[in-house]
Amino acid sequence: MDVEIEGAVGRPAAQPRNGVDARQRAVATRPIGRDGLANEALVAGEHVHATISSSAMNHLRSRIGFVFQSFNLFPHPSVLDNVMLSPVKVNGIKRSKAPEIALRLLDRVGLSSKAENYPAQLSGGQQQRVAIARALAMEPPAMLFDEPTSALDPEMVGEVLSVMRGLARDGMTMMCVTHEMNFARDVADRVWFMDAGRLLESAPPSAFFGSPQHPRAQRFLSDLRAR
Repeated sequence: MDVEIEGAVGRPAAQPRNGVDARQRAVATRPIGRDGLANEALVAGEHVHATISSSAMNHLRSRIGFVFQSFNLFPHPSVLDNVMLSPVKVNGIKRSKAPEIALRLLDRVGLSSKAENYPAQLSGGQQQRVAIARALAMEPPAMLFDEPTSALDPEMVGEVLSVMRGLARDGMTMMCVTHEMNFARDVADRVWFMDAGRLLESAPPSAFFGSPQHPRAQRFLSDLRAR
């Protein structure tokens, strides 16, 4: 099955309803063929799997925000320094200007008051919001989320999803692996359902949750409703 993404927000396979318009499209990918292997992946029109220099690949990587399951914040710098580090080191932002940018992003995720704290002094949900601010600091045209709520206590999940909903409303292109079905239904433009490393179904949220076509997707949603 071929899948093309041009501005999306994602779920177990999912993309958000507030994706970018045609002029802003940053990511186009055709990730899984019938043989289960990657066919083609492009970032801003550049082929990821083409033979390119390591510096060019690093440049491509720097343009995609990534939010991990386990936050991956640096433990010794403060929250503010965690957000400032990449723009200064990679993008060449002047250190005198970086705090203003970092504080603005921390305010966007509701954590400007925690700027001088260290990651260990924050809850899991707060750390994940800092991780989102850190990814946004690179001004990426697209962001990837790898089950961003899976490592959180249930009461912390809502605060992270709230930030992600805000990003979707603002037009950020996001691809998100998630098991938060309500979030996927509400935010995604398109759902991709995967099992055992293969893409089995791709559909708009209303179609996927209302009338899934693949038997495995039907079983998944039936089991979910039975809980």
